[in-house]
Amino acid sequence: MEVRFDGHCFGCGPLNLDGLRLVFTPGPDGSVAEFEVPDRFQSWAGMAHGGVVALMLDEAVGWAAWHAGHPGVTGRLQVSYRRPLKLGEPVRIVGKVENIRRTLVHCSAVVENRNDGSRIADATATVMAVKTVVDPIGG
Repeated sequence: MEVRFDGHCFGCGPLNLDGLRLVFTPGPDGSVAEFEVPDRFQSWAGMAHGGVVALMLDEAVGWAAWHAGHPGVTGRLQVSYRRPLKLGEPVRIVGKVENIRRTLVHCSAVVENRNDGSRIADATATVMAVKTVVDPIGG
């Protein structure tokens, strides 16, 4: 299997104006992004939709695998919600590679409040390594 990144990913694509446009950078804690959920991703009044939180976790594990040199697609994502995410709440999203076995990359991820570190959600995942092609963006 081969996958292609063309910049339109709903989670991280810089060309997708309707998406989250998350930007993950590698660091000592793992692959990290910061975000504040806009009102258009509301679920219950004042709260972000749980699917958006799961999307953040999915992006975190994908970028952790990418930064570790093993890009792939998510085969399994197990999410645990700890508390609701408020709209506009500043969050830090972190993904880490825990183990690599052949073509499977086992990862973990968290979404936490950027100010007090309180846990909003976490996940474990298995990313299946695949051949990846990145199209030039804006060129």
